[in-house]
Amino acid sequence: MESKEEIILNTVRQLQRFAAKYARIEDMPIPVEEGLEVTTREAHAVEAVGLRGHMSVTELAKFFGVTKSAASQTVTRLVDKGFLRKEPSPRSGKEFQLSLTDLGEKVQKAHERFHGADREELLKRLEAFSLGQISTVSVLLEALDDVLDRRLRP
Repeated sequence: MESKEEIILNTVRQLQRFAAKYARIEDMPIPVEEGLEVTTREAHAVEAVGLRGHMSVTELAKFFGVTKSAASQTVTRLVDKGFLRKEPSPRSGKEFQLSLTDLGEKVQKAHERFHGADREELLKRLEAFSLGQISTVSVLLEALDDVLDRRLRP
């Protein structure tokens, strides 16, 4: 029988494998239309803006848990590619409001087609879990998030 420490170490190894696979998926191309692909990472940023209708660079940074500088670089790339529109915010002279262009809406739809089946399968599998099991996973993920946040702080 495995000890608690062995189970914890095995869980950490599983999480590391998961993180490595997820990182690879983030760089995978998603076909949008003939001759146009985006990375999953770019599609996630487009999706975040699209689901809210609009958001600021700061809100995007908070949503993904990245620095404002990193979010700004992503936004600049997505604006240059024609996926996002960046306009002065009506709420603040210092902020910009992001929204999807027509091409950005195509990216959002392509992302949903590409990953929709995976999301559906995951939701179906999670339905079999008890509320207690889901709560335990949630607490584990919060602990991981805290550890990673401390590691990422300058």
